[in-house]
Amino acid sequence: MIPRYSRPEMVQIWSPATKFRIWYEIEAHACDAMADLAVIPRENAEAVWKARDTEFDVARIDEIEAVTKHDVIAFLTHLAEIIGNDEARFVHQGMTSSDVLDTCFNVQLVRASDILIADIEALLAALKRRALEHKMTVRIGRSHGIHAEPTTMGLTFARFYAEMDRNLTRLKTARAEIATGAISGAVGTFANIDPKVEEHVCAKLGLEPEPISTQVIPRDRHAAFFAALGVVGSSIENIATEIRHMQRTEVLEAEEFFSKGQKGSSAMPHKRNPVLSENLTGLARLVRMSVVPAMENVALWHERDISHSSVERNIGPDTTIILDFALARLTGLVDKLVIYPDNMLANMNKFRGLVMSQRVLLALTQAGVSREDAYKLVQRNAMKVWQQGKDFMSELLADTDVTAALSEAEIRDKFDTAYHTKHVDTIFARVFGES
Repeated sequence: MIPRYSRPEMVQIWSPATKFRIWYEIEAHACDAMADLAVIPRENAEAVWKARDTEFDVARIDEIEAVTKHDVIAFLTHLAEIIGNDEARFVHQGMTSSDVLDTCFNVQLVRASDILIADIEALLAALKRRALEHKMTVRIGRSHGIHAEPTTMGLTFARFYAEMDRNLTRLKTARAEIATGAISGAVGTFANIDPKVEEHVCAKLGLEPEPISTQVIPRDRHAAFFAALGVVGSSIENIATEIRHMQRTEVLEAEEFFSKGQKGSSAMPHKRNPVLSENLTGLARLVRMSVVPAMENVALWHERDISHSSVERNIGPDTTIILDFALARLTGLVDKLVIYPDNMLANMNKFRGLVMSQRVLLALTQAGVSREDAYKLVQRNAMKVWQQGKDFMSELLADTDVTAALSEAEIRDKFDTAYHTKHVDTIFARVFGES
């Protein structure tokens, strides 16, 4: 992934140096286990650890691979150059390349998961803080982009919090699913390596042994992992879309923080654009782009093929790096989002009480008017607001069919905004727990 959308800690996980370090640890731990089983001499296993503090020469490994056309063999050749050919003769005993590649890939995905989990936890903290801050900040709710009934900005943040909290659970589940390793040899039968080696290596790397592998770890695990990342990406876009709407000039209920010296347009100096949330919308598309290839990687020929390999070399680093960046960007956006309560009230009152139509409808039915007739009474007055700019309450008070069923006081009572916020505490308790 390009540096513009990358953060160093996640990038480091996918660096060649980190990859070769994990490969080395897999091989060294496997040698320890085989020495414990008296399969190889103890001194040879100990000799492998001479490279413990070595920084592997990535350029040299690439040079060897240019000849061998095999990345794992290139690494093993370089390792032998460091510790000596005789000392290295039992390295990779009974193993196949996928034992190293797949186990390493899952270690990297687990480490990436830990960063992403921390990212979501930081986002949740920001969403909760803003939700509590604007718990009772009234704004109009919208359905189909049209004014519906009053809600609060706090409920909007709480809704996003609950969604991201579900994503946190999904990501933890995905992490657990991907945290397996396989050191089972060609086609996964353990014919040339004891299962205890796999158990030892996995324990050292914080993984669980894959219950049954072929020559590869089953790719349904990876499909589930990237699907979970795709859902997180969609949730990011969900929040970003709401912010983009709120920042529209005609709405302006909130806007991204605009820093001193920031420029919105090369042509129009007045512009303050929602560039961060628009950027997040694009990044979410890239995250979801990995889901279908990961699903298609599940179907491999027999005990293995490498049709999945080129896919994973791209979607592993790219998707986790993008998502890490996007979550951090969204957290900063939410944390600094500028809220305009006065504009929210102005927008809600733009159509002069029209959004209270359901309360009047229900009151009429409770007063004995049929629902069909009550709907017609309310709608005919509501249309005057839409079409003629009338005041909804005034039209209702002037409608003798309405006043025949409801008193003036009863009609006016139906325009009390507090009616719509009476259960906010209940919802907050469900989302955040009892305070």
